[in-house]
Amino acid sequence: MQLIMYGGEAKSNAMEAIQAAKKQLFEVADVKLQAAHAALLVAHHSQTELLSKEAQGEKNELNLFLIHGQDHLMTSIAFVDLTKEIIDLYKQLN
Repeated sequence: MQLIMYGGEAKSNAMEAIQAAKKQLFEVADVKLQAAHAALLVAHHSQTELLSKEAQGEKNELNLFLIHGQDHLMTSIAFVDLTKEIIDLYKQLN
């Protein structure tokens, strides 16, 4: 569930960062982007824990929550990466 929760939090913060940059509130955008990165870090640690357990022979049950969580995390990582580029574009236009 942490993959889903923190992945979603990261994506929400990234979207708020884009909206702030659109309004030329670049300090707010940077804070929101930092919050997105922090949420991704928590999600990534959760993912690493799952991978470590699997590597140690502890099998994770493959279920819809795990698949959805992994998908959510990977999508959020890409979204946050693109958000940084969008903010940079808004800064250049300003």
